[in-house]
Amino acid sequence: MGFHITGDPAADKVLDESPFALLTAMMLDQQFPMERAFAGPAKILERFGSLDPREIAEADPEEFAALCATPPAVHRFPGSMAVRIQALAAKVVAEYDGDAAKLWEEAASGRELLRRVQALPGFGKQKAQIFVALLGKQLDVRPDGWAEAAGDYAEQGTHRSVADVVDADSLAKVRAAKKEKKAAAGQ
Repeated sequence: MGFHITGDPAADKVLDESPFALLTAMMLDQQFPMERAFAGPAKILERFGSLDPREIAEADPEEFAALCATPPAVHRFPGSMAVRIQALAAKVVAEYDGDAAKLWEEAASGRELLRRVQALPGFGKQKAQIFVALLGKQLDVRPDGWAEAAGDYAEQGTHRSVADVVDADSLAKVRAAKKEKKAAAGQ
Protein backbone atom coordinates (compact mmCIF):
# COMPACT_ATOMS: atom_id res chain seq x y z
CA MET A 1 0.00 0.00 0.00
CA GLY A 2 2.53 2.61 1.11
CA PHE A 3 2.06 5.86 2.93
CA HIS A 4 0.87 9.05 1.20
CA ILE A 5 1.21 11.61 3.99
CA THR A 6 3.96 14.06 3.10
CA GLY A 7 3.16 14.98 -0.49
CA ASP A 8 6.72 13.85 -1.31
CA PRO A 9 6.99 10.26 -2.62
CA ALA A 10 10.63 9.97 -1.47
CA ALA A 11 9.76 11.06 2.10
CA ASP A 12 6.76 8.70 2.16
CA LYS A 13 9.03 5.87 1.00
CA VAL A 14 11.26 6.47 4.06
CA LEU A 15 8.16 5.99 6.25
CA ASP A 16 7.33 2.78 4.36
CA GLU A 17 10.81 1.36 4.78
CA SER A 18 11.70 2.35 8.34
CA PRO A 19 9.53 1.60 11.38
CA PHE A 20 11.71 4.01 13.38
CA ALA A 21 11.02 6.74 10.79
CA LEU A 22 7.28 6.23 11.22
CA LEU A 23 7.57 6.37 15.01
CA THR A 24 9.75 9.49 14.83
CA ALA A 25 7.38 11.19 12.40
CA MET A 26 4.45 10.59 14.74
CA MET A 27 6.43 12.07 17.61
CA LEU A 28 7.26 15.15 15.50
CA ASP A 29 3.58 15.68 14.67
CA GLN A 30 2.86 18.43 17.18
CA GLN A 31 2.76 22.20 16.77
CA PHE A 32 3.94 21.67 13.20
CA PRO A 33 2.16 20.90 9.91
CA MET A 34 1.47 17.17 9.68
CA GLU A 35 3.04 16.56 6.29
CA ARG A 36 6.21 18.43 7.31
CA ALA A 37 6.44 16.44 10.55
CA PHE A 38 6.13 13.18 8.64
CA ALA A 39 8.80 14.37 6.17
CA GLY A 40 11.21 14.95 9.10
CA PRO A 41 12.69 11.43 9.10
CA ALA A 42 13.63 11.77 5.41
CA LYS A 43 15.54 14.96 6.29
CA ILE A 44 17.31 13.15 9.13
CA LEU A 45 18.22 10.26 6.81
CA GLU A 46 19.54 12.65 4.17
CA ARG A 47 21.60 14.70 6.64
CA PHE A 48 22.66 12.06 9.15
CA GLY A 49 22.94 9.16 6.71
CA SER A 50 21.02 6.70 8.87
CA LEU A 51 17.79 6.10 10.74
CA ASP A 52 19.32 3.35 12.84
CA PRO A 53 18.14 4.02 16.41
CA ARG A 54 21.53 2.94 17.82
CA GLU A 55 23.43 5.45 15.68
CA ILE A 56 20.96 8.24 16.46
CA ALA A 57 21.02 7.51 20.20
CA GLU A 58 24.84 7.56 20.20
CA ALA A 59 25.21 10.68 18.02
CA ASP A 60 26.81 13.79 19.47
CA PRO A 61 23.81 15.76 20.82
CA GLU A 62 25.09 19.14 19.57
CA GLU A 63 25.83 17.82 16.09
CA PHE A 64 22.49 16.03 15.92
CA ALA A 65 20.66 19.18 17.05
CA ALA A 66 22.51 21.21 14.41
CA LEU A 67 21.47 18.87 11.61
CA CYS A 68 17.87 18.99 12.83
CA ALA A 69 17.99 22.80 12.78
CA THR A 70 19.50 23.12 9.29
CA PRO A 71 16.90 24.80 7.05
CA PRO A 72 14.43 23.49 6.27
CA ALA A 73 14.38 22.39 9.90
CA VAL A 74 13.08 18.99 10.95
CA HIS A 75 10.61 20.75 13.28
CA ARG A 76 9.52 24.18 14.42
CA PHE A 77 11.46 23.52 17.64
CA PRO A 78 14.48 21.65 16.25
CA GLY A 79 16.63 21.74 19.40
CA SER A 80 14.09 20.26 21.79
CA MET A 81 12.91 17.79 19.14
CA ALA A 82 16.49 16.65 18.47
CA VAL A 83 16.79 15.78 22.17
CA ARG A 84 13.45 13.97 22.04
CA ILE A 85 14.40 12.03 18.86
CA GLN A 86 17.60 10.84 20.53
CA ALA A 87 15.63 9.86 23.67
CA LEU A 88 13.15 7.96 21.50
CA ALA A 89 16.03 6.18 19.75
CA ALA A 90 17.60 5.28 23.09
CA LYS A 91 14.28 3.85 24.34
CA VAL A 92 13.88 1.76 21.16
CA VAL A 93 17.43 0.45 21.62
CA ALA A 94 16.97 -0.31 25.32
CA GLU A 95 13.51 -1.90 25.17
CA TYR A 96 13.18 -3.26 21.62
CA ASP A 97 16.78 -4.11 20.73
CA GLY A 98 16.88 -1.24 18.24
CA ASP A 99 13.93 -2.55 16.22
CA ALA A 100 10.99 -0.13 16.45
CA ALA A 101 8.67 -2.65 14.74
CA LYS A 102 8.99 -4.95 17.77
CA LEU A 103 7.06 -2.32 19.70
CA TRP A 104 3.90 -3.28 17.81
CA GLU A 105 4.75 -6.74 16.47
CA GLU A 106 5.22 -8.14 19.97
CA ALA A 107 2.27 -6.40 21.62
CA ALA A 108 -0.14 -9.07 22.85
CA SER A 109 -3.19 -6.78 22.81
CA GLY A 110 -4.36 -3.35 21.80
CA ARG A 111 -4.18 -2.28 25.42
CA GLU A 112 -0.54 -3.40 25.66
CA LEU A 113 0.26 -1.66 22.37
CA LEU A 114 -1.24 1.59 23.63
CA ARG A 115 0.69 1.25 26.91
CA ARG A 116 3.96 0.65 25.03
CA VAL A 117 3.45 3.67 22.78
CA GLN A 118 2.45 5.91 25.70
CA ALA A 119 5.68 4.94 27.47
CA LEU A 120 7.71 6.56 24.68
CA PRO A 121 9.13 10.10 24.93
CA GLY A 122 6.76 12.60 23.34
CA PHE A 123 3.69 10.33 23.31
CA GLY A 124 0.72 11.27 25.47
CA LYS A 125 -2.54 9.31 25.41
CA GLN A 126 -4.04 11.06 22.38
CA LYS A 127 -0.89 10.77 20.26
CA ALA A 128 -0.54 7.11 21.30
CA GLN A 129 -4.16 6.42 20.31
CA ILE A 130 -3.60 8.08 16.93
CA PHE A 131 -0.47 5.97 16.38
CA VAL A 132 -2.34 2.77 17.28
CA ALA A 133 -5.04 3.80 14.78
CA LEU A 134 -2.40 4.54 12.14
CA LEU A 135 -0.87 1.09 12.65
CA GLY A 136 -4.29 -0.59 12.49
CA LYS A 137 -5.72 1.32 9.56
CA GLN A 138 -2.66 1.58 7.34
CA LEU A 139 -0.39 -1.33 8.32
CA ASP A 140 -3.04 -3.84 9.42
CA VAL A 141 -1.38 -4.12 12.84
CA ARG A 142 -4.45 -5.17 14.75
CA PRO A 143 -3.83 -7.03 17.99
CA ASP A 144 -7.02 -7.93 19.89
CA GLY A 145 -8.60 -4.76 21.22
CA TRP A 146 -6.63 -2.37 18.98
CA ALA A 147 -9.74 -0.41 17.96
CA GLU A 148 -10.85 0.04 21.57
CA ALA A 149 -7.33 1.18 22.48
CA ALA A 150 -7.30 3.69 19.62
CA GLY A 151 -10.73 5.04 20.59
CA ASP A 152 -12.52 7.28 18.08
CA TYR A 153 -9.38 7.37 15.92
CA ALA A 154 -10.02 3.75 14.87
CA GLU A 155 -13.39 4.58 13.38
CA GLN A 156 -13.49 3.89 9.65
CA GLY A 157 -14.59 6.54 7.16
CA THR A 158 -13.53 9.49 9.30
CA HIS A 159 -10.93 12.19 8.81
CA ARG A 160 -9.77 12.82 12.38
CA SER A 161 -6.03 12.27 12.21
CA VAL A 162 -2.98 11.20 10.23
CA ALA A 163 -4.31 7.63 10.58
CA ASP A 164 -6.91 8.61 7.95
CA VAL A 165 -4.50 10.22 5.46
CA VAL A 166 -4.11 8.09 2.34
CA ASP A 167 -3.90 10.77 -0.37
CA ALA A 168 -4.03 14.54 -0.96
CA ASP A 169 -7.82 14.63 -0.66
CA SER A 170 -7.91 12.86 2.72
CA LEU A 171 -5.04 15.09 3.93
CA ALA A 172 -7.14 18.16 3.08
CA LYS A 173 -10.14 16.66 4.92
CA VAL A 174 -8.08 15.87 8.02
CA ARG A 175 -6.59 19.38 7.97
CA ALA A 176 -10.10 20.90 7.71
CA ALA A 177 -11.37 18.71 10.56
CA LYS A 178 -8.44 19.74 12.78
CA LYS A 179 -9.03 23.41 11.98
CA GLU A 180 -12.72 23.05 12.81
CA LYS A 181 -11.88 21.30 16.10
CA LYS A 182 -9.45 24.08 17.09
CA ALA A 183 -12.04 26.74 16.22
CA ALA A 184 -14.66 24.96 18.31
CA ALA A 185 -12.21 24.83 21.22
CA GLY A 186 -11.59 28.57 20.88
CA GLN A 187 -7.90 28.22 20.04
